[in-house]
Amino acid sequence: MTQRGLRISGLRAAVEGKEILKGIDLQLEPGSIHALMGPNGSGKSTLAFSLTGHPSYEVTAGSATLDGLDILGLAPDKRAKAGLFLSFQYPAAIPGVSVANFVRAARQAVRPDDLPPAKFRQLIYSQLDALDMDHALLPRYLNDGFSGGEKKRLEMLQLAMLQPKYAILDETDSGLDVDALRAVGSSVNAQRATAQDDAAGFLIITHYPRILQYVRPDAVHIMIDGRIVQSGGPELADVIERDGYDAFREEVAGGVA
Repeated sequence: MTQRGLRISGLRAAVEGKEILKGIDLQLEPGSIHALMGPNGSGKSTLAFSLTGHPSYEVTAGSATLDGLDILGLAPDKRAKAGLFLSFQYPAAIPGVSVANFVRAARQAVRPDDLPPAKFRQLIYSQLDALDMDHALLPRYLNDGFSGGEKKRLEMLQLAMLQPKYAILDETDSGLDVDALRAVGSSVNAQRATAQDDAAGFLIITHYPRILQYVRPDAVHIMIDGRIVQSGGPELADVIERDGYDAFREEVAGGVA
């Protein structure tokens, strides 16, 4: 039987010849939420981009499988079709492409012909309401002139419409006010609360534990200098909130981790 989960083993990656990831081991199960925390420059976004196939990030060693499928040799669109989703820290604007057309095209790419137009409209309107988003956003150009909160809510709309198996949220909480943060948390929790066979697994990448007030993780991992130096339960985020990352940096510098 195929072993389900997003399974990362001994992953090393470099950017322009400089090694950033130095052997990452991580397992994300369906329906679980893991938080990956660490200071700037620790390699969190490098992990996200390496898994999703950004061409500037070279995987030099290790493996990554999605429900038993080796994804590292696949093109980015094939990884998405296999069920991997990335929410960007800085979503790009695409003038000339409406939100409705973009989301429809994305849904068609990963789940061809599974929703006729009427059911697609019904689903996207219900998801807009769940995220407290104005229906008037649909004809607007993708992220063009959107506020930071609107962009992040739109990422959550895409997540809800695409229904991936595993989602990586790269600092989705960055720059959000409390209302937008709550909406993001509600969207993640809703995806998690579906039937177990269909529940998405989430890797939430963040600096701060703010979003974890709305999404309770099953596990928290601390990344320093391209390595996961400690893993634990949700209480580990409270340690970061209280003490910061200095103690973990000292462990790495001292060769403890």
